[in-house]
Amino acid sequence: MVRHDYGLSDELKMLQSTVRKFIKNEIIPEEQKEDPDAIELPEEVVSRLQEKTRSMGMYQPSAPEEYGGAGLDFFSNTIFMEEVSKHRQGLYNAGCGAFGHPINPILYAGTEAQKEKYLKPCVQAAMRGCFAITEPSGGSDPARAIRTRAKKTDKGWLINGNKIWISHAKVADFVTVFVRTDDGPIGIRGEITCFIVETGTPGYSISNPIPVIRPEAPYELIFEDCLVSEEQMLGKRGGGFDLLKSLLTQNRIPYAGQCVGVAQESLEMAIEYSKIRETFGKPLAQRQAVQWMLADSAVELHAARLVVYNAARVRAENKPFDIESSMAKLMASEVAMNVVDRAIQIHGGMGLAKELPLERWYRELRTRRIGEGPSEVHRMVISRELLS
Repeated sequence: MVRHDYGLSDELKMLQSTVRKFIKNEIIPEEQKEDPDAIELPEEVVSRLQEKTRSMGMYQPSAPEEYGGAGLDFFSNTIFMEEVSKHRQGLYNAGCGAFGHPINPILYAGTEAQKEKYLKPCVQAAMRGCFAITEPSGGSDPARAIRTRAKKTDKGWLINGNKIWISHAKVADFVTVFVRTDDGPIGIRGEITCFIVETGTPGYSISNPIPVIRPEAPYELIFEDCLVSEEQMLGKRGGGFDLLKSLLTQNRIPYAGQCVGVAQESLEMAIEYSKIRETFGKPLAQRQAVQWMLADSAVELHAARLVVYNAARVRAENKPFDIESSMAKLMASEVAMNVVDRAIQIHGGMGLAKELPLERWYRELRTRRIGEGPSEVHRMVISRELLS
């Protein structure tokens, strides 16, 4: 296979190597002790692994040093996310929490009091949060689809409505929820505002899990006269859509990096298997049909990685990156699906077995063509730019 260094510095190559070894030596052996569809490692195992990453200076790599993180820049964090995803749970729970649980970047927009109460505990693994935008009415156009409302009262803000397809809700200590704070009619772009709602707040409840194609089930959140104080507003009133747009656009790039990481691991598995698996007296590697599948996967993966790295570099340089983000998410999610599908085909029956991670990656990747914006929406965004 052709090797490329993609212009990475020696420091970034060392980061890749360090994370790769940690995943291979620390994460994968622990995963193999659990059910193939497990969504987390035991709490005591995660705590032990977090102590190791703290000692390595790799705990919460993307969080600023002032909050207790490693302070990686955006491009370096994208490289990190590519490597840390190369294990069975990697597309749902990258690193299994060993490097710290994901932190919603929107919390950095909070007040100092909010950062002290929510952000810092999340960095230190004392709290976990979840993020709620999508509603039963839709999710691709949140400014119009959001129908959950918050009404101003003498005691604070009264929230009523529902959110759906919300991941991590059962383990979250709080949710950042986007609601309408105007009185305009449903179906038009309204005033969107973000609130922090703590689990256990009267009027806030979580449904039973909603079974889906992937192992981790999302939830529906119900708000019935859920009263929160003015201090729970994150950002300014009506500023939620700007926060939301910035957050989603940015998150799509490391999200795409995860797809590239799993695709790379799948391709390497397919290459190795094709060398040892024989059919009709010859290794699969000598069959042209298999050779072409490997070649197509290598070409597509190389192109996807270039697109993702370019988007990460543009974002790291603080340049406009909307189109680059959409290109990265669109291409990486679809290429990864193709690469994993071919890897399963090359493995034959073993590719479908839960003994290998391929079938789980396939299911996880199917959700990624919808999550963080469906492929069709990103094609719309890109074409709109081309035609403007």
